[in-house]
Amino acid sequence: MPVVRRRRLLFGVLPVAAILLATACATPDAQAHSPQPETAERNARPPLALVYNGPQGCTACAPSVAALLRRAPQPYRVEMLTSPPTAEKLAEAKVYVQPGGGADLDRTWRDLSGAAEVVRTWVRDGGSYLGLCFGAYLAGRNPGFDLLPGDTNGYIDSPGATVPDGRDTVIPVTWRGKPRHMYFQDGPAFFLRDGHNATVLATYDNGLPAVVVAPYGKGRVGVSGPHPEADESWYEEKDLTNPDGVRFDMAYELIEETTRR
Repeated sequence: MPVVRRRRLLFGVLPVAAILLATACATPDAQAHSPQPETAERNARPPLALVYNGPQGCTACAPSVAALLRRAPQPYRVEMLTSPPTAEKLAEAKVYVQPGGGADLDRTWRDLSGAAEVVRTWVRDGGSYLGLCFGAYLAGRNPGFDLLPGDTNGYIDSPGATVPDGRDTVIPVTWRGKPRHMYFQDGPAFFLRDGHNATVLATYDNGLPAVVVAPYGKGRVGVSGPHPEADESWYEEKDLTNPDGVRFDMAYELIEETTRR
């Protein structure tokens, strides 16, 4: 996966099931208000997740998170987008995913900037944005969707970082107070304003937030610097080993917290 051309911080913050009634016993009024077959079938379908898979994406990034969403405890239908999301498409979805894999924030932002206000409005009105690595950078500002109570910058540039460059590696994090390990490739840390109301799910070993879920209007924004979606093939390709084994419980928790209402 490519090394991200990171921005620098520009400001000083660290800071129904329906009740079934036998047709013969139902009153005419109950029959009139019972879900029609087409509506019931639509309501029974899993919620929709839109996964951006446009230019700059790595080969594995979008497919890996798509597979994760399909097999999550709350499964999702997944639709890949090769162009920026529209208001009409977002209206159908529960979560929009901006995956990892980009190499140039400015270049990718030129593709996505036209959809920025559409995405912000949708999240503000109750949608969920999930950003992983490069997608987490894009949840920040300059450039980005500006969805966070603060901003992002490369973890490897932060004081006390134990990863000196953009190599693919496995890093220790503290997840909800417990030591864990995650796949990492030049992802961001999060610099949150004083008084923020975000939830920090994980921190890097230098104490900076690594995984964050924050409210944005009626919606929620979940971002991760490391890659909780990385499957066995990622580790095999780079000859890496996760001391915890390849597990997805952190990814599922991040998805659940991001889409919770």
